[in-house]
Amino acid sequence: MKIGMITDCMKKENLDAALEEAHRLNVDGVQIFAVGGEFSPATLTVEKKEHFKRVLREKGLAVSALCADFGGYGFEREEDNADRIARTKAIVDLAREFGAKAVTTHIGVIPEDKSVPRYAVMLRALTECGLYAKERGVTLAIETGPERAVVLKAFLEDTKGGVGVNFDPANFTMVTAQDAVEAVYILKDHIVHTHVKDGRKLDPNQTPEQVYHAFAVGGVEALNACEGFAELPIGEGDVDWPNYIKALREIGYDGFLTIEREAGENPLEDIRGAVKFIRSLIG
Repeated sequence: MKIGMITDCMKKENLDAALEEAHRLNVDGVQIFAVGGEFSPATLTVEKKEHFKRVLREKGLAVSALCADFGGYGFEREEDNADRIARTKAIVDLAREFGAKAVTTHIGVIPEDKSVPRYAVMLRALTECGLYAKERGVTLAIETGPERAVVLKAFLEDTKGGVGVNFDPANFTMVTAQDAVEAVYILKDHIVHTHVKDGRKLDPNQTPEQVYHAFAVGGVEALNACEGFAELPIGEGDVDWPNYIKALREIGYDGFLTIEREAGENPLEDIRGAVKFIRSLIG
């Protein structure tokens, strides 16, 4: 398995500085936020693309994935989806250009009951995006979190290809309270990218809908303010890391373990600690 990190989590002044830090930590790759800012289809010039390709090549960094998370309610609302689908496709094209095999995103909360109207709305959007990605050798990877693994698996099986899983073990631990190791085996045929994050659920009564509503209306800041869970440095939460890594190996996953740290007073220091922690587990 390979170690990666999300560039935005390092809180550097620009992407060049984040790539330099990734190089110093001797990781294998980076995941880059591609919705806005300096690395997005709307702002990247031909010259800038060539610049970042050169920097990545010189520093020996692969692009593990691009992030296409637009916030809000994901693909739950029909009136939002034409724009979101178009923007997702543009990021898929950018991923292909930079050699990334995955584009990750939150899609909203998949209802367990398939007769709920938003299920069909989400399925139409993800099917269209998935087929577009598949034709280009990319997988649109849904980040785990809002629903139990069996619900996500059933949804994936209703799409027509090109849709997979960005597995975040902490989101299971903090939000659904599902054992992440168990979830690996359920989703084993669909995992194309993973996040390395840790945490603990604090309020057993807080529902995933409540958590992701806070995220939809207030972004990561509101999510971090939720009192029902706590994101913690790697190794300090409730993710069973040895058995989680063992499970990934047993299902044949050999892709990226991409470190994500969205909270804390010194996220860069936590990321440095996470690199050492994960290296100690994967050898």
